[in-house]
Amino acid sequence: MGEPGTKDLINLDDLSVGSKLTGRKHLLSMTVENRPGVLARVAGLFSRRGFNINTLAVGPTEDPEISRVTLTVDGAIHPIDQVTKQLHKLVNVIKIRDLESDAAVVREMAIFKVAAAIENRAELMQFAEIFGGTIIDVTRRSMTVEVTGSAEKIDAFERMVRPHGLMEMARTGEIAINRSRPDN
Repeated sequence: MGEPGTKDLINLDDLSVGSKLTGRKHLLSMTVENRPGVLARVAGLFSRRGFNINTLAVGPTEDPEISRVTLTVDGAIHPIDQVTKQLHKLVNVIKIRDLESDAAVVREMAIFKVAAAIENRAELMQFAEIFGGTIIDVTRRSMTVEVTGSAEKIDAFERMVRPHGLMEMARTGEIAINRSRPDN
């Protein structure tokens, strides 16, 4: 079993803002056994504790027997520390980390299908270039662009293309990995 991801207990007064969410985002990275039903048990635990999972990404690791689950939750009324302690009790959970964004490399990918009439294609292509995006499909009426980066970067790209006619959008949710220490 891994060590709890949060170092200090979180004061309940720091998290509560009346009945609203705090806005403090927790980025949890978990390694779990690659077995059927593990994700359902993890998600169920958050649901029972009153947490809404904002983003969720699951994928294999360098070991095919282990998967990485990366999820973001808002610090709700209940401390996240209680959830991480309960997650450690699940037999298929190997390790949990509550990552700080400055100590992790965090990325998200999104695909945008935008209405692309002849007169605005050049502008859309410029947006894609400015945001480091890749045009992955073009038809007579639309253009599909892939953008990878921080959630803020993807939100900014969405704001730029929405007035042109955002037809469809798909986002992966954030994935993250700890930064290497300078001596590594």
